[in-house]
Amino acid sequence: MREIVLDTETTGLDPKTGDRLVEIAGVELINSIPTGRHYHTYINPERDMPEGAFKVHGLSAEFLSAHRLFAHVADEFLAFVEGAKLVIHNAEFDMRFINHELGLLGRSAIGMEHVIDTLAMARRKHPGAPASLDALCVRYKIDNSKRTKHGALIDAEILADVYLELLGGRQTTLGLGSNIITLRRDTKDVVRQRPVPLPSALTDAEREAHAAFIATMGGTPLWANYASVEAVRDASVAAV
Repeated sequence: MREIVLDTETTGLDPKTGDRLVEIAGVELINSIPTGRHYHTYINPERDMPEGAFKVHGLSAEFLSAHRLFAHVADEFLAFVEGAKLVIHNAEFDMRFINHELGLLGRSAIGMEHVIDTLAMARRKHPGAPASLDALCVRYKIDNSKRTKHGALIDAEILADVYLELLGGRQTTLGLGSNIITLRRDTKDVVRQRPVPLPSALTDAEREAHAAFIATMGGTPLWANYASVEAVRDASVAAV
């Protein structure tokens, strides 16, 4: 399953009053494993930057004026998220801005059925507890020290870790002891198989003892499905 953990930055709180997107970023997960692929772009909002918003993300109107308009990045953004579930913290806010920008271009809105809201997940899993991204980082001991200001890419990367914890944990290995298979995070090849199967640990004596035990049960026990026909027959004859 392909998912995109998404975050945005804006000029304010409401696109209906003229606020616009200024940054958008997404981190790709395949079967809940980060692949290393991501999307990130700044966006020229063609307007000033309110002081309150600037204090949150540090993106000035002057800096953003050198970047592309949303109209120029819409196709590449839609291509990156196509076919994937979007994982967003407080999804209604981000989707309102994304769909507003798409609407200005005459594009179809992205339906909320394609979105997973981690804020709602956190509130269900930890009712009554703080559910902000920073609070969840504290709860799950996720390092967010680089998050001195809000930024779409760093927030998406942090949210990816939080999302995996909300799903049940960030285990990225299979196996016990020295026989550990590590799942790769840097490519789409997230399912690895052992090139040569491990040899059976059963000895011949153990197989014979098991077949003899099955033979004492009489009839056609379920165990016979997991033992060789010859071994069961030989053990039955020996037991008579």
